[in-house]
Amino acid sequence: MRVLFVKLTSMGDLIHALPALTDASRAIPGITFDWVIDKNFSEVASWHPAVQKIIPSRHRHWRRQFRESLRNGEISQFLKSLRNEKYDLVIDGQTSIKSALVTLLSRGPRRGLDKNSASEPWIAPIAYQKSYFVSRELHAIQRLRLLLSLALDYPCPTSPPDYGLEGYNFPELKFTLPNPYLVFVHNASWASKLWPERNWRKLIEFAAKEGFHVALPWGNRVEKTRAEAICQGYSNAQVLPFCSLSEHAKILQGSAGAVSSDTGLCHLAAALGVPNITLYGSTDPNLIGATGLNQTHLVSAFSCLKCYQYNCNYNNRSHSEPLCLLDIKPEKVWPLLKLKIIE
Repeated sequence: MRVLFVKLTSMGDLIHALPALTDASRAIPGITFDWVIDKNFSEVASWHPAVQKIIPSRHRHWRRQFRESLRNGEISQFLKSLRNEKYDLVIDGQTSIKSALVTLLSRGPRRGLDKNSASEPWIAPIAYQKSYFVSRELHAIQRLRLLLSLALDYPCPTSPPDYGLEGYNFPELKFTLPNPYLVFVHNASWASKLWPERNWRKLIEFAAKEGFHVALPWGNRVEKTRAEAICQGYSNAQVLPFCSLSEHAKILQGSAGAVSSDTGLCHLAAALGVPNITLYGSTDPNLIGATGLNQTHLVSAFSCLKCYQYNCNYNNRSHSEPLCLLDIKPEKVWPLLKLKIIE
């Protein structure tokens, strides 16, 4: 059976999809998936053994440079790849306007979430020939596991999520890190998810006293500048070179543990079973939290939680730092991390 799976972004959401592919592979011997995915995150699809072909999308670029992308043939090449084969089933795992359009343009029976479950409720009757109800109150991983089980007609497993990464050989690094080392994932796409730099610096000081080196990843120039500011003056901390997602996986695998903002790499740590503490304030770990072995969700006790706002606007005022995360102190994080590492 050949299935086209449509899920474009983002990194954490894509990692959330991997257990559903594992479930389907176990329930239906011989099933394979082609995956339409954002080119920037296409490595995620390559890690799973059930994925046969990756169809990369550059939809963000196409939206900004639509005429140029038409002229140079990039969009037509994407459509050719998308429509090259008629699939036994096409499953939209994202149910957004973008993913629904891709699903509509594909060839094969189309499945997705119904109007009471999809992120864009009005698309279900248009994009899918059959749709399913999956509660919005469930964790994203469970929602995807249920969707695929309904679309492919097998009982949804109740076992812990299996990301299918066991045995995958991530590439060797072109640099070395002093052992033992920790990874501090300080970056995030929302300002409301950023733990203050001074707290990360305090955590580096705690790590130094216990003999740990600290590595800080980054994904763009702003994040690199922030990492440099956090590391400044500490001999036991370093800013990593720019790394691919697979290289980040290798770094996490070799680490003693991690502390993370609510961002893509925290979900990668969870998928790999790396001891990890993720800091939550503006988002709800019950719905999107890093899920896997050795994971701890440290949730703020501040009154205004789970606002899902890009910036902190508590009491209708703009705040330079998220007040909810100020409630989480380094003195609380470090003992929990030590406990995870000892375990």
